[in-house]
Amino acid sequence: MFLLRKPSAEQIERFISSQCELPFSYPEVGATRDTLPRGYAIDHNRVKVGAGRQTFARAVQALETWKQFDLGWVKIVPVKTRPEIGSTVAIRARTFGFWSLSACRVIYAINEGGPIKKFGFAYGTLPDHVERGEERFTVEWHTGDDSVWYDILAFSRPHHPLVKFAFPLARLLQKRFARESLRQMTQLM
Repeated sequence: MFLLRKPSAEQIERFISSQCELPFSYPEVGATRDTLPRGYAIDHNRVKVGAGRQTFARAVQALETWKQFDLGWVKIVPVKTRPEIGSTVAIRARTFGFWSLSACRVIYAINEGGPIKKFGFAYGTLPDHVERGEERFTVEWHTGDDSVWYDILAFSRPHHPLVKFAFPLARLLQKRFARESLRQMTQLM
């Protein structure tokens, strides 16, 4: 959904309500767990954000509160929604003078122990999203060397006609999001 003005809380609530019962907009739901599908742009970005148990705990809290999206031009709304399986949220973005809302639903959660402790989740796009695909966000604590990593894995292709038309710009925005999200998580640690 593209808008000329910043969407109000009521508009956001109506938008999410209209999407929360709809199916995902792509057939490969859950593919970020295993084999990524063909026919999509694949993005995999990761950065070391620090070391130790406390850094990992801060990184987990950042993901639980969607801080990786708190970039000024893009944000998850409503912000208090927990990234739990079945939660529906909107990505609110302001680009090129326009506002947009894109609907997503959390597909699965990750909370693994062992020598590499992992926490995260993946969401998939719903019918009213500018793209079609899935994105996974994880933080990892490698206890062997004490390093903590933030990782984003996504596959996508244009869904909205404007995004199809302006595909190179859409790819630039996706790369900008990844770059700024990595920086944000590094700065939060």
